[in-house]
Amino acid sequence: MVYRRVHRVGSDVRAQGRQRAGTRAGEGRPVLGRLFQGAVVTGVERLEQAVRALEACREFAALVPEVRVNFVYAPVGVKEAAGVLGVDGRITVVAGLPKAAGPVRPGVSDHMARLLIEAQKFDRTIRAGLNFRWNEAIMAFVEEYCRKHGLALGSIDRSAEPRELIGRERGSMEWKVAELVETSGGRVPPVFYESRGWGKEPLFVLVGSEPEPVAERAIDIALGFAAAGRRTAAGG
Repeated sequence: MVYRRVHRVGSDVRAQGRQRAGTRAGEGRPVLGRLFQGAVVTGVERLEQAVRALEACREFAALVPEVRVNFVYAPVGVKEAAGVLGVDGRITVVAGLPKAAGPVRPGVSDHMARLLIEAQKFDRTIRAGLNFRWNEAIMAFVEEYCRKHGLALGSIDRSAEPRELIGRERGSMEWKVAELVETSGGRVPPVFYESRGWGKEPLFVLVGSEPEPVAERAIDIALGFAAAGRRTAAGG
């Protein structure tokens, strides 16, 4: 029953194909919000449309990490990780473009699904999230992006992880989210990152109430990071 819950979303899906990277022509800004006004879709379809927007953004390929991108969504009523929707096989890069490896289904994500469920203990409005690549250049851009847009940027310092949790399979999520909240003023910030841990790649995470604003923010960051790189290359 959960996956048949309907949401109001946009009917102009063809706009994604017509406008590269989900942007207004000549403006380089996301217009994904337009696509979610009118048509009635299920939770699966809502995440599928957000995934398609990412796939249409070539610049987002630069933000795909080695572990690939998990994009997850917990429709209202989902209370366990097994019920969280995700992309089977995650989002990878094919021919220079982001590409979903498989369909949207429940129970195909582990780490991001558990993070989402744990985050909801502190903020019940958080129902969608994705991870993306961390490196020094992306970090510098995201810090500036968050300052510009008035967004809190949180962090999880894996070096502070309790010794008994290090390397333990699925053992640190509760600690990680609690650490994030404690160091972020008692809330889950919309953008955060975790540093490199034992056998773990450092990653950024975006969270939000629905898939489309999360995808829109990811696209906005990807476009901005690409533009900043072009300006640097041009000496501007």
